Amino acid sequence: MDYVLHREQIVQRPLEEVFDFFADAHNLEEITPAFLNFRIDAISTPAVTRGTLITYSLRLHGIRLRWVTEIDVWDPPHRFVDVQIKGPYRRWRHLHEFKAVPEGTLIVDEVCYGLPFGLIGRMSHGLVRRDIEKIFDYRNTAIAERFR
Repeated sequence: MDYVLHREQIVQRPLEEVFDFFADAHNLEEITPAFLNFRIDAISTPAVTRGTLITYSLRLHGIRLRWVTEIDVWDPPHRFVDVQIKGPYRRWRHLHEFKAVPEGTLIVDEVCYGLPFGLIGRMSHGLVRRDIEKIFDYRNTAIAERFR
């Protein structure tokens, strides 16, 4: 079973500026909560593009996790998609979409994810969902601060 998290926010900055911020994978550290001890360990290409592999490490509930994502779609300055190659989820697909609007730029995050471990994974979804929402709540606040 797959689940979806959808978030939208508007920042008062031009589309290209906002996309350029997200196109630099190192900026992910700035918008990720400190409690995750998140860091980027490797990026396979000098600039992010389709096919780029990004390796991260983080700590969640005291467990050190290694996560590898691949940029599956790259359509500057409108969207990109990262998919999990290795990590804690059975499936993870994160659409980042950017649209010019009269107020600035609309940022859309849509995460489709599935949990491992069958029935146990489904039973733990409430806890996992709270973690993901907490991370994206922080992210929205950090993005609003960054682009105010």
